[in-house]
Order: sequence, then C-alpha cells, then structure tokens
Amino acid sequence: MVSVSRRAFMAGGAAAVCACGSAHGMGLKLSGAVAKPLLDLLERDQVQLGAGPLKDQFDYQRNLFLNLDDDKLLKPFRSRAGMAAPGEDMGGWYDDSRDFHIDPNDWSTANWHGYIPGHSFGQYMSGLARGYAITGDEAMARKVRGLIEAYAPTVGPKFFEGYYLPAYTYDKLAIGLIDAYRYVGAEEAKGVLDRLTDAVLPFLPEKALTREERRQRPYTSEADIWDEPYTLPENLFLAWRLGMGERYRALALRYMQDEALFDPLAKGISPLKGKHAYSHVNALNSAIEAYYVTGETKYLAAAKNGFDFLLAQSYATGGWGPNEELLAADDTETLYRMLTETHRSFETPCGAYGHFKVARHLLQLTRDSRYGDSMERVLYNTILGAKPTLPDGSTFYYSDYNMAARKVFRDEKWPCCSGTFIQLTADYGASAYVVDARDLYVNLYVTSTVSGVFGGEAVTVTQATAYPLENTSRLTVSVKRPVVFGLQLRIPAWAGKATRVTVNGKAVDAVTAGRFLTLRRTWREGDVVGIAFDMGMRLEPLNAAHPEMVALMTGPLVLMPIGEGAPLSRDDLLAAQREGDSWYVREVVLKPFMAIGDETYRLYTQVTA
Repeated sequence: MVSVSRRAFMAGGAAAVCACGSAHGMGLKLSGAVAKPLLDLLERDQVQLGAGPLKDQFDYQRNLFLNLDDDKLLKPFRSRAGMAAPGEDMGGWYDDSRDFHIDPNDWSTANWHGYIPGHSFGQYMSGLARGYAITGDEAMARKVRGLIEAYAPTVGPKFFEGYYLPAYTYDKLAIGLIDAYRYVGAEEAKGVLDRLTDAVLPFLPEKALTREERRQRPYTSEADIWDEPYTLPENLFLAWRLGMGERYRALALRYMQDEALFDPLAKGISPLKGKHAYSHVNALNSAIEAYYVTGETKYLAAAKNGFDFLLAQSYATGGWGPNEELLAADDTETLYRMLTETHRSFETPCGAYGHFKVARHLLQLTRDSRYGDSMERVLYNTILGAKPTLPDGSTFYYSDYNMAARKVFRDEKWPCCSGTFIQLTADYGASAYVVDARDLYVNLYVTSTVSGVFGGEAVTVTQATAYPLENTSRLTVSVKRPVVFGLQLRIPAWAGKATRVTVNGKAVDAVTAGRFLTLRRTWREGDVVGIAFDMGMRLEPLNAAHPEMVALMTGPLVLMPIGEGAPLSRDDLLAAQREGDSWYVREVVLKPFMAIGDETYRLYTQVTA
C-alpha cells in the first residue's frame, strides 16, 4: 500500500485535500481565483501509477531527459549569449544554426535545422519538475536546479535577436521556470523568470497578433508570422497566481486574444477554420485561466464552445487538425479528403497534451463526464500508440489516418512534440482522479493508487485493471476506521446496457451511461468495487455526409485494419472476433493503435453495401 501523501495530512479534518483547482506540489498553492472549479485536483504525489502503458511511458520519458547531457541542453543558450558552449549539438530544431531556410513557394527545399534553438528546454525542465512532485526522486530535483543555475547566466536580449518565434519559446521557457518554482521549490527560478521576461519584451508585439495581422507588418521570413503570443496568458496567469510577480497578470491580460478568438467563441461562432490546430486548442487553456482570475463568464463559454467545435471536427480516435496542422472548416468534406491527401493527420504529443489540459479543466468546472470520455479516447487511440522518443531526438509527431498509414518519426530531431511528450506523461496521474468536498471521482480506469483524506480519515483506493483491453476494473478501499464518503465512477457514454457495478459482490442499481455513478456509503477496510463494462462492437461513421466510411470500435478503442486489405461489409466488421491482442474478420487483422508497430494500417473502412 502506498502511504497517504504527507501533505494530505496537513488538511487535518478537512473533508477533501485540495484548496483550489490546480493546487499541488511542494505546498505552493495557486491564489487569486475569483471563479472556482467544482472539482479539485489532487497533489501529484497522491496518485501513483501502477504497472502498465501509462507508467511505462512516464518512466521512459523521465529516464530519457534525466540522462541527457546538460552541456548539450544548454549549448544554444550559451552560444547565443557569446559564451563558451562545450558539448555536442542536440541536432534538429534545437541547435543554434544558420541552416534554417524555407521557401513558401517550394517547401521541398526547406531545411529545418536550427529552426528555433533551445525551444523545448523549458518543457523538459517542466516534465522533470512534475515528475519530481510525483516521485520525490531527488535526482530530478538536482537536474532541474542544475539546469537553472547554468541557464541563468545566458539570459538576456541577445538570445532573442533574430529569433523567429520569441513568444513561442518564451512561453516554454517560462513553464519550465514556473514548474521548477512550484514543484521543486527552486526559489531562484523566480528571479530568472523576471530577467527572461525583461529580455523578451522588446521582441514581443503590443498584443496577441493573429497570423493575418502579423502578415500585414514587415517580415523577412515566412517563419516570422508563425509566432504564438495568444498562448502566453495561460502560463503568465499561473506565474501571477503563484506569487512570482504582479507584472504577469497585466501581461496575461495584454495577450488575451479576445477580438479574434474568445469573443466569437463565447457567442457560439467558430473562428477556427484554417487556424494552427495545437496552438489554438492550447489557447483555450488561457481562456480558462482568465475565467479563474477575472470571473468573466465569456471565457468559460469560449472554452466550452471551442472544445465542442473541436469535437465536431475530430476523427474516431479523438485526433484533430489533419490538414497540415490546420483546423478544418465547418464542412463535411475536409476530414474525408484528408484520408487520402495527407499522412499528417494529428500532431500527437502536442495535440494530446493540449486536449488533456482543456478537457481536465472543463471536467473540473462542470462535473460533466463527457470530458473524461474524450480524454480516454485520445489517450488510448493516439498518445499511447506513439513511438518512444529516441536519445538522438527522433520523435513521433503525427498519427497517420491515411487509407495506407504508417507510424514514422518526424524527419527533424527534437521537434516541439519532444517537449510536450514528457509533460503529458507526467500529467497522467493528475488526469486520473479529481475530488470535491465529499467525493473521490474516478475519471480514468488505469492501474493506480490514490490517497487522500475524506471525512477526516486517511483513505487509499487501489485500482487494478487491464482496461480497455479487458472490460473490467477493480477498486479496493483501505481505511483504518469506517468512514463515509462518495466514490464517483465515470460511466462512459458508449457503455452498453449490460454494464454492471458491484460493491463487495452485490450489484448496484441505476448505472447510467454518460454520467458519474455515485457510491456514497460507509466504507470499511477491504471493501471492493467491481466494474464490468458492456463493450460491444459498434461502428462510428466519419460524419453524416460519409456514412460509408466507418471506424470499428469496442469501448473507447478504435480497431484498425492492418494492411490495405479486402473490402469489408458492416456485418463483417461487427462480427470481428478477438484472439489475444488482435481482432479478426476473415483474413483481416485489426489492432488498436497502441498495438500497431511498423505495419501498414488504416483508421477507416469504406464498407460495402
């Protein structure tokens, strides 16, 4: 049994542990909230993942970045500061190089080497800092502190001179320093963030320019217009709420993209057509932070409506933005055409990271289980099937939904997805459970142990499951004394009528798909909750205009045919039978994305009559 969090006991007799919506890690709490969520996150060390694919990814990412050479990581910063820069180059996007070149009239000649030097450094620190808050592994804390100490002398305006995406990289450096301050207790990060902000401000626009607005101003390269100042408010609000400086609230408000993005979204009008997918989805997190800080309901409406627009243009996997990372128009044909016109279907680590953050916030703010449904769909059909990042910087970038799809690495080393990948895996536990004053909500069915204080008593719940490859999960309660609290189980909207929940072997009534099931009772040591989901086969069409293009699903899993294969009918697909980790329809093999290796596969099948 994992012991109850040392910080959980600081809550004393409180019914729940957390004081605010995103408060966790080293006792540093977020303040300044005018609006509060209905559900709170736990401290990061209160959720421990057990053996399984989520923990495997987290452990792999932690070890990869823990063992990267510091001189390599720091080289572009030292080089641009005019300092001695020992060590090897990282390669790819990360290097300080003059090789980067693009011709928008002939993309085949592009050279991406040195595109945005050092861009993901802060994300690597962020992931390690979050990992430390989960595990207490001092090696991660030492790594983060050492990187900040060596990075600090390089901070200055010289870094941003001639830099194509200053807001983009400042945002990622900032979250590394914020998380180091928040989770590792690195007080020095506060001063470094101040100096970094001073250094970048002369290179930032006066407001959050759209790409169209930026194109109306002088520029020397197409890359100049790709900067993303509209993503800045999320982390600036976080810095202010952590007490890192009053200036950050004003800066956050300065870069809110109200007119072009949040105002129309709040009115139910989508401005997303043709926008860069990940950055604009991630910007919805800025709307949520603005809602917390200002209490203006338009920001909550913008986030909710924006997420709904996103779901309306998503594939069966939950993936979106297939048109060269562009969000689709509100039409019926773009998603269909992209099944044959591109192999760049979903920017996976970045997209999943942004998606999880927005969905987690909206779950907290609404208690609506559909946000958890969306998270698990993206989890099992995109990121858990990503190839692991290699030590040389080879990074899985796109999930391919082409009719002849393959899993490949991006051509360039250390792209943006190398940074969001480690951050996302460190957030898995934070996404699995949420709480309110009386209840523990089970959002994800993953092997894990969660600890907290309910009804004044220390409670540990251990979840054992092979879901979704199996349809069951088992939660065991451990308490020293009987205690009353609620256990809320997310029953997915796809769950069939035969879904069953038991407490100590006795069936529970009123199990309803698409809602949380409340189990509020006096819990005793060793009480067991069992869940058996009805995960019958079903077909999901691409959209109403293309009912002939279907994905085969069982529970949250998409089953993808391997090979280009023979034509199949609806009845053929629905009759698929499982053998081991694969399903079979006559001679055709189908696998979930996380079980696919180097085979050719497809997401959708054009069914015969």
